[in-house]
Amino acid sequence: MHQNSCLVAAVAGGVIGGILLFTLIGIALYLLWKKLCFLPSYEELANPVTPPCLEPSLQEQNFTQSSPAIQPKSTRTRSVPFIIPPKIHARDWINLINEEPIQEDNELCMTPQSGSRSSFHSLAGAYVIGSINPELYKDPEDNSETNFPEGNIGRLWFSVEYEQETERLLVSLIKARNLQAPAGSCSPFVKIYLLPDERRFLQSKTKRKTPNPHFDENFVFQASSKTLHQRTLKFLVFHTDKQKRHHLLGQAILPLKNETLTSDSKLVIWRDLEAENLEPPSEYGDIQFSLSYNDYLGRLTVVVLRARGLKLQDESLTTSVYVKVSLMNHNKFIKCKKTAAVLGSPNPVYNESFSFKTDQKELDTASLSLSVLQKAEGDKSHQLGRVVVGPYMYTRGRELEHWNEMTSKPKELVKRWHALAAAPN
Repeated sequence: MHQNSCLVAAVAGGVIGGILLFTLIGIALYLLWKKLCFLPSYEELANPVTPPCLEPSLQEQNFTQSSPAIQPKSTRTRSVPFIIPPKIHARDWINLINEEPIQEDNELCMTPQSGSRSSFHSLAGAYVIGSINPELYKDPEDNSETNFPEGNIGRLWFSVEYEQETERLLVSLIKARNLQAPAGSCSPFVKIYLLPDERRFLQSKTKRKTPNPHFDENFVFQASSKTLHQRTLKFLVFHTDKQKRHHLLGQAILPLKNETLTSDSKLVIWRDLEAENLEPPSEYGDIQFSLSYNDYLGRLTVVVLRARGLKLQDESLTTSVYVKVSLMNHNKFIKCKKTAAVLGSPNPVYNESFSFKTDQKELDTASLSLSVLQKAEGDKSHQLGRVVVGPYMYTRGRELEHWNEMTSKPKELVKRWHALAAAPN
């Protein structure tokens, strides 16, 4: 009996000891597994970039083959590999002006080391850290010398700056392109005016037999800083034929009121040439403006551009000329807006835009009246002429055609010249 009790106790002790032993072994294996799971993996990536200069066999090997020896174990799927930058073979280097070396694009070729392993191919085509991508340092493409709209008669480049201390306006005539001479060969020159003074101009040299001349000439106008914003630069481009006769090719106009001119920065500008209106001015002069109607916003827009051939009562610089634009409906005044005054000139330039809120249903009963007025210092305004555009109810001829073209082309600016009529008594 006693022996049986001892045997049972021994068996029970052995079973408990075995269980404890297996438990300790399991805990040890679990801790070892956890330790292996959180160990960082270091893989040398000798060739993460596969440029086009590699042999096809190497590209195929990198992109299509996957050796079992380099596949990561399932226990390392969460680790972030430490990548060793690839090595680049020596190539010829180009010295830039600032003495910073740069490698040529066609020789940027990375060669993998023997026995290297690579599991990342998403960086193909990228530049290696520390090298320079020359594409980032190229100047933006300039299409101003090649991209000419249909019907273009020429384009002129010039620069403008203003010296505040000496009150001098400096104009640099740079070049012209795509000039359209009447008889094939083109020998152009340019006359420059500072309006409203149309009696004095500065002239460039004549460039022989070229529709794309380079002028590179500088001109100086004396202009007070108080009146500078009321002045306008006008460029007339002429062609000289074999008989020394001058033919006007086109003109470009730059109102200075919208430009910020300083001596610290030179403002470089290009303008497409416009054909001058060769018709003789009407009795009271002419006015040019654009009309546009936005049917979605219900907005009528008027852009007052310029006038010519005005019969001024006083041409001194103490007088000024401005345009008043009035919106009428059933001959009832709705709203009126005015342009800035331009110093007394028979050919003022404005380039000002005005908008009126007008419902589309009102276009059949609305009209626009544009009046040109002259005002001397301390005197009342005197009307030089006016023109009315609108539907058939109010107008005929060119004024009616202008209005109908505006309504038939929504959101498009329609530009035309109109003859001024005498103001009604």
